[in-house]
Amino acid sequence: MDLGTSGTATTVSTASLLSWIADDAEVRDHLLVREWMNIVAWAGANIVDGAEGAATLTEGYLDTGVPIAGPGAPLVSEFQLMELIAVLGRTPEGGRSYVGQVVECAWRLPLLYAAVVDGRVAPWRAQRIADLTRSLPEQAAGFVDRHLNAAVGGVGWAQLERLVTEAILRFDPERAEAERQAANDRRHCDVHMDEVDAHGGVHLDAYLDAADGHDFNQAVAREAHLRGQLGDESSLDVRRAKAVGAIARRDLALDLLIADETTGEVLAQAPGRRVELNVHITDTALTAQAQGSRDGRCATSSTTNTVGRWDEGRCPVTTAQIREWLQVPGSTVIVPPVIDLADCVPVDSYEIPDRHQRRVRLRDHTCRFPNCPQQAVRCDLDHAPPHAAGGKTCPCNLVPLCRRHHRAKTHSTWRYQVTSPGHYLWTSPHGHHFHVGPAGTTPLDGH
Repeated sequence: MDLGTSGTATTVSTASLLSWIADDAEVRDHLLVREWMNIVAWAGANIVDGAEGAATLTEGYLDTGVPIAGPGAPLVSEFQLMELIAVLGRTPEGGRSYVGQVVECAWRLPLLYAAVVDGRVAPWRAQRIADLTRSLPEQAAGFVDRHLNAAVGGVGWAQLERLVTEAILRFDPERAEAERQAANDRRHCDVHMDEVDAHGGVHLDAYLDAADGHDFNQAVAREAHLRGQLGDESSLDVRRAKAVGAIARRDLALDLLIADETTGEVLAQAPGRRVELNVHITDTALTAQAQGSRDGRCATSSTTNTVGRWDEGRCPVTTAQIREWLQVPGSTVIVPPVIDLADCVPVDSYEIPDRHQRRVRLRDHTCRFPNCPQQAVRCDLDHAPPHAAGGKTCPCNLVPLCRRHHRAKTHSTWRYQVTSPGHYLWTSPHGHHFHVGPAGTTPLDGH
């Protein structure tokens, strides 16, 4: 509704309201970008040279250069900063944080800052990124900046935090290892038997190694599923709680220390950890290997990667951590055969074979709806042109969509087209367009 000067309500269409809101947001961002550019110019004019804590005599008073961004960003005049914050109308702490975010972007994340100035990235998004990179070494901040350059508009916060974690692993491994060891020392598993409630229940609280937590979750999920198949009509949560007790009782029934008195052979063994190890071969690795072969040396010495990926946890981990996980006694390590993600061999049935599901999920990683971070392994696979309308059951025609966005595509006027494998053009109910691809989500309206 729009109230005119006479107070009479005028009906306005949803499409018009959306258009006005979009126009106002564009004006707001334009003004904020101009403020950023003025702050950067201000910072350049008020740099205090010297190490942290250095003081200079300015107009009869002692002025100190203060660091408000990460290593490599300039120190700015403390007193001039106070004035700027007052002009901005912000609190001292809030203003210092805000100006620091802008300086962090301009000096340590120059590609991100250029994207803000060009209108490709919203200032608020850049501010949150700056908060994450401020504690990083200069090289690590540059690594994050380069990797965000092509995809920052569509990177979710969880993915961004993983990128920052990877930067720490690559450029500050001592810090990463120290933090990992400190976290390991905080591991615990507490069953609060001194706090049994009136219903005979207790709380279990634990902080585990991620792989141990994964194994425990798998065991509980399997036990809960089997109980359901055997007729237990309890909810899934209740069955999972029962599963913990059942697993514990089976373990108590085993005596892993019993061995053959003659040979010493252990007579009872617990099933070990099952690990699937995916070794990714990239064009860069193949080129380096070929170059190494021509030079008569092993290419791995100069191209060793210290960072791996844990698919279940959706995060980077050190190769040292991976080695620890693989060396757990009794572990079974499976290295699957080479998979060509570009392979495109359709099948006649509507049902999707496992080999196709694997290719699609390795290709797309997440739900392909704009900005949705849901893991592809937890998504439905949608036939882009429906199978009933002649759509093929083939990786090039299969798209991971979480249940919510699968329903939106099926039951609303959200639509998408596959422009090429892994690239999707979405159209919203009111005609807004988005490109979703390996670099994330890019709004296309106005570009």
